Amino acid sequence: MISTDTPIRVRYADTDQMKYVYYGKFFEYFEQGRSDFLRAVGMPYPEIEKRGFMLPVMEAHAEYLKPAFYDEEITIRTMVEELPAVRVRISYIVFRGSPADILARGHTVHAFIDAAKRVPVRAPSDFLKLMESALRK
Repeated sequence: MISTDTPIRVRYADTDQMKYVYYGKFFEYFEQGRSDFLRAVGMPYPEIEKRGFMLPVMEAHAEYLKPAFYDEEITIRTMVEELPAVRVRISYIVFRGSPADILARGHTVHAFIDAAKRVPVRAPSDFLKLMESALRK
């Protein structure tokens, strides 16, 4: 498994009338975690696009266990547990303080798409090499 942690300080604009982080914001937090994850394994998303690929979201899921509040620092743990083929599943755990204090968890599934032809393709070999290397660590 490969994982990265992204700290986020909850903005006032992220909260709803109940003073909780609005549920839809967690998908934005997942996106930030995913961007940081790709950068950490050595291929930031802009580089994936430069190479002619896209990674659209095919599925998104979240479970909300506890609320997060304005000005709290939370952490998004982003994980990939197996090498991708045509699709990659990315999992997330959102926690406050300790990883045991889970606020939310979820996943997204992305397809590798040839940007010019707009058709699914296998994960690029250089991306797979980076992922294999990260999995061995």
